[in-house]
Amino acid sequence: MKHTQMPIHVIGLGVNQVAHLDEAAQAVLTSLSAHDVVLGTPRQHETIAHYAHLARREDLPKLSMLKEAFINWQSEGAKKVVVLASGDPLYYGIGAWLMRTFSFENLKFHPNVSSIQMACHRLGLSLQDVQVVSLHGRPLASLRRHLQSNKTLVLLTDQYSQPKHIAEECVQAGLDQSEITVCEALGYPQEKVSAFIAESFTDGDEFETELEFDPLNVVVLKTSQQASFYPSSVGIPDTAFVTDKGDGKGMITKREVRLAILSYMDIQQGDTVWDIGAGCGGVSVEMAYWHPRSQIIAIEHHPDRLACLTANQEGFGVMQNLSIVAGRAPEVLVDLLADSKKYNGKPNKVFIGGSDGELNALMTQVWELLPAGGSLMVSAVTEETKCQVMQFAQQRDEAQDADEQSLQVSIAKGERLAGQRLFRPSLPVTLYHFRKYTASTSAINTNHKENAQ
Repeated sequence: MKHTQMPIHVIGLGVNQVAHLDEAAQAVLTSLSAHDVVLGTPRQHETIAHYAHLARREDLPKLSMLKEAFINWQSEGAKKVVVLASGDPLYYGIGAWLMRTFSFENLKFHPNVSSIQMACHRLGLSLQDVQVVSLHGRPLASLRRHLQSNKTLVLLTDQYSQPKHIAEECVQAGLDQSEITVCEALGYPQEKVSAFIAESFTDGDEFETELEFDPLNVVVLKTSQQASFYPSSVGIPDTAFVTDKGDGKGMITKREVRLAILSYMDIQQGDTVWDIGAGCGGVSVEMAYWHPRSQIIAIEHHPDRLACLTANQEGFGVMQNLSIVAGRAPEVLVDLLADSKKYNGKPNKVFIGGSDGELNALMTQVWELLPAGGSLMVSAVTEETKCQVMQFAQQRDEAQDADEQSLQVSIAKGERLAGQRLFRPSLPVTLYHFRKYTASTSAINTNHKENAQ
């Protein structure tokens, strides 16, 4: 569809019962012929009823059907399509889908005031001081990664994220004194702005039904100063995770080792990261939690650990950028690569926390997949595993295709025994990090070696 030459005008309607369009947007509507199309929801069509146009009125279908609809309209003689949108089509609006689907040269945007802006102005909030979170069409649990103390969140909601649901999430997070302001039907005659404390939604029958609030609402959430269950800095406590042995024990990378892994992995926006042998998900959940614009794929085959991993994914609200793949590596990697669209293609960073006896094959296969500049990190506890990683390191030395770093993390935690303090050591963990050289880096290293000779 990106090759189509049909102009598409995306008109933001603002936040009013009757749309107020600028002269450019009005001129677009006036220019439409009977073969052209105006696309929107029934409510959006009503807001522009006072602007005359000759085009066909079409109701907005599901996005999965929209691409084919554009093809049909063009084949039927449409020369222009107008898409009616929210106030700002490129801010949590349909504009992002249109940009992915069509060439920018065929798109013209006419923005208007958004419900987010209107809510902030109603409450005297500076937009740069708030964080906007869309729950529209997204799991309610995705709010959890944002529920830290002393934050102001502007929430775009749907039927599954109404004020009562948001209040319940706040209470669960330990933030029951948070203030929830519901901005209903902004710009309409029935507009209403109401403020409540989160715990009041769960105290009685007053707020039992979601029907008390207009479906068209924006929620402004000011979280309290209370300590939140959800972390605001790296190094989530082990006991916060669901594990196969309970109380933060079992197959989970411990907090202090996790901190080292996160540092060496150095995840950047847009990275695709595989966590092979993810166990209960300590590493993959924490990577996904702190890097929402990176894609984390956690691979695990043990049923009990998979159940824990899924529970932790939901518990920390990282459903949007953490994918769980049930299977044993390296066999499952073939299927993962085959469904590249779903899993964002090949990885550029990989962590191997468990290999189930397949470490040699895994390291070789992953190294071939990694692009120049990509990195592989391996965790080893047993001497046999360390030996295999050292053999791989020797291969990298011979090929001169990697920068290697390694460290051993030994942790002893303070406990009490018979009323006395002592430090109980854990098994030391050795971490190996390999970064794949780029072509220019390889050339520099070769020159250095020749000069040294």
